[in-house]
Amino acid sequence: MASSTLNQKQQPSTMSYTVEQLVAVNPYNPDILPDLENYVNEQVSSQTYSLSANLCLLRLYQFEPERMSTQIVARILIKALMAMPAPDFSLCLFLIPERVQMEEQFKTLIVLSHYLETARFRQFWDEAAKSRHIVDAVPGFEQAVQAYAIHVLQLTYQRVPRSVLAEAINIEGPSLDKFIEHHVTNSGWDMEKSQDKGQLIILPSNEFNHPDLKKSTVDGIPLEHIARIFPILG
Repeated sequence: MASSTLNQKQQPSTMSYTVEQLVAVNPYNPDILPDLENYVNEQVSSQTYSLSANLCLLRLYQFEPERMSTQIVARILIKALMAMPAPDFSLCLFLIPERVQMEEQFKTLIVLSHYLETARFRQFWDEAAKSRHIVDAVPGFEQAVQAYAIHVLQLTYQRVPRSVLAEAINIEGPSLDKFIEHHVTNSGWDMEKSQDKGQLIILPSNEFNHPDLKKSTVDGIPLEHIARIFPILG
């Protein structure tokens, strides 16, 4: 066939280039299934990510269901969770048969996805703690979710109480102090004391947590356009 099995000892950059070429040339060729499965494991070990290659593998599994590896599928979904706020998890889930989704590990991952999408971080961390045997298979999972939680907080808050931050990223005590200090130094955070809320973290301004930074769309509508609308509404 046009491709041969990839050498697992290749460097990640070479592996990535080769697999992407396989996907581009033979996206529906079942002979590349082993290469794509190896590449999922390579993404896990090297903490890299390729949505296109993973989607291609899931599509091939649809045509070759007897060759599906649930371990590989689970790793793909965990990597997709780590890519939030991108919609990768939903894109992957659409390609997984419902009978497979009903397996316990996949039901757990779907619940975790729901908690993240709805910013229910306490429930997420509680569920993840009960499912270490699933999520620990992919290095960097906690750090990726913490980065997503910070992203959500920065879109929501101008000042976030220390307790809310601790709950969102699942860090307490001295470790939380070091985390905050790192972001004060590197991410533009600041600190202030509040008598009723304790320690507050001041987050960098953006158009979402400081709406005045984004000019209202209505302000940009010319007056003559508004004048045309009123007779229509009447």
